[in-house]
Amino acid sequence: MVEVVGLGKTVDNGGEPLTILEDITFSVGSGETLAIVGASGSGKSTLLGLLAGLDDASAGSVRLDGTDLAGLGEDQRAILRGRLLGFVFQSFQLLPSLTALENVMLPLELAAARGAGETARRWLERVGLGHRLRHYPKHLSGGEQQRVALARAFSPDPRLVLADEPTGNLDAATGHQIIELMFDLNTRQGTTLILVTHDEEIAARCGRILRLQAGRLAA
Repeated sequence: MVEVVGLGKTVDNGGEPLTILEDITFSVGSGETLAIVGASGSGKSTLLGLLAGLDDASAGSVRLDGTDLAGLGEDQRAILRGRLLGFVFQSFQLLPSLTALENVMLPLELAAARGAGETARRWLERVGLGHRLRHYPKHLSGGEQQRVALARAFSPDPRLVLADEPTGNLDAATGHQIIELMFDLNTRQGTTLILVTHDEEIAARCGRILRLQAGRLAA
């Protein structure tokens, strides 16, 4: 599902090059669960952005389901993301002007899926928010917002889900509930999951762990 070879990312730092990632190589099979761990500033979120084609690599390549991201334009990458990927963000990234139902419907409507409203409703019921369909994000707790985000990520039936510190803005008890729900949904859907976290307990739930240290994979 994911093939990364010699991946690197360097940015300009006041006229001096700053290396964020260097010579990253790994692969992830279909249905596998992978945790990417490391200290703050080790390049975890940058790596996830490169995997999603949200940023351009300075070196190396990323292939998703056999497609090299470097050979695609912005519009083509967006189409690929819509077809393959679901996202779960630390800060939820719900649109404040849309209800919970509308937030989950959005990727379905962008993909021209039939019955988007009914599909979104079913997914919100699956994550325990069937009674919150018409509520806006500002009227939802952090845990409820992340449940909406999970429903939005899984509702288009993606083959790959990327999660960036999905419990980072939640208290411990709520975070535990969200992780249990995410892994349950992932198992039921048979999705490939790549999870960025600093929590070793969460990482241990995955089939494999990659460790980043100062932009490089640890041995």
